[in-house]
Amino acid sequence: MSWFRRVEKGIVTPTEQKKETPDGLWYKCPSCKAVTNTTEHKKNLYTCPKCDYHERINSAEYFEVVFDENKFEELDAKLSSSDPLNFVDTKPYPKRIQATQEKTQLIDAVRTAHGQINSLPLVVACMDFNFIGGSMGSVVGEKIARAIDFARQHKYPFLMISKSGGARMMEAGYSLMQMAKTSAKLALLSEEGIPYISLLTDPTTGGVTASFAMLGDFNIAEPGALIGFAGPRVIKETIGKELPKGFQSAEFVLEHGFLDFIVNRKELKQKLTDLISMLHQPEEAEKNTAATRKKTIKA
Repeated sequence: MSWFRRVEKGIVTPTEQKKETPDGLWYKCPSCKAVTNTTEHKKNLYTCPKCDYHERINSAEYFEVVFDENKFEELDAKLSSSDPLNFVDTKPYPKRIQATQEKTQLIDAVRTAHGQINSLPLVVACMDFNFIGGSMGSVVGEKIARAIDFARQHKYPFLMISKSGGARMMEAGYSLMQMAKTSAKLALLSEEGIPYISLLTDPTTGGVTASFAMLGDFNIAEPGALIGFAGPRVIKETIGKELPKGFQSAEFVLEHGFLDFIVNRKELKQKLTDLISMLHQPEEAEKNTAATRKKTIKA
């Protein structure tokens, strides 16, 4: 049975013959520490099969989840930020934008597109946290506003997937103006009877929460997402008290009436399809639009 035992001691494999394990083969859940094959993790829509932890994903992954066969047409793909305030912190704002674009291969912190979800038309605006913390600058507001206009023009339902740290300080007042702009556009969408579904993901904070993220016909969220205006640390330091367990989690916000429901990412596409089928009747939307126009003319 010598073949079953190591009879020679001190066997050493030369360095040039050693094979390193390639990076990216495994995913370790930050919540339960379970290790999963990255291929299986992707098939599970970037959720942990053991504890159901939802990993942060970006627009590319959400478009893949939502759109049929990942087919869509992007809107205003090349719209990029200018520097209206000549802002400089550790580096000039244009250089920060350029460096972030090169690093992330994104143009700004939101992508907008239209396609089909289970054969139903849909316009989607999805934020990318990798781009300066998903901050809401003038381009973010403008692209969302244009996407809403596209939805109004074609009578398509509109889905907003929010993921943001808040307003973009490099644009100051220009950034804050996007709250009013997007909210006004959503009011026009509502007047025409076109559904708006808001999906809040981790994290959704600041001016985004205070405007378009909370204005949906349905406000829904992913499990465990951080949702609030100011962050928990800022609030704790301000009031000088311990915060409740789970404060500003999606579950906490749902319990206090600010969400309609929480949806698992693996069920997201079907849930959205159900909501759109229930809310969106193109003929009714056209009738509502005609009625609104008649009222306007009479006034």
